[in-house]
Amino acid sequence: MEKLRILFLCTGNSCRSQMAEGWVRALRADAMEAYSAGVVRRGMDLRAVQAMREAGVDISSQYSKTIDALPDIPFDCVVTLCGHAAETCPFFPGRAKRVHRGFDDPPHLAEGAAGEEEAMAHYRRVRDEIRRFVEELPRSLEDGWE
Repeated sequence: MEKLRILFLCTGNSCRSQMAEGWVRALRADAMEAYSAGVVRRGMDLRAVQAMREAGVDISSQYSKTIDALPDIPFDCVVTLCGHAAETCPFFPGRAKRVHRGFDDPPHLAEGAAGEEEAMAHYRRVRDEIRRFVEELPRSLEDGWE
């Protein structure tokens, strides 16, 4: 059986989409090929790398990229993880279906944190929410196909 090719898209491809790609590679590699990209390229968020490492998933070799860095991949599904990506998501030719599953933005939430531990708490919460979403794939995509 052919693996489901799934693209996770967020604004900067620095945190949420990287976490989702990492979780799919760690938990669902038998059934899915995971990719991530951003509307813009912002670089890897080191707190996201740390939060994933704490959960036993190494995303340190992943890198921030835009959709242009993934040409000619026939995605089955494009999942937008933030409102901005959902609004600006480009057209994908072929059979790619789009679905939006929004998650809070840890870097934004961490801006108001009193310290590093409080900042990391936001990353850990969103990391765990994305893990639960990935654990339910592809069933968690059934509602909201466009």
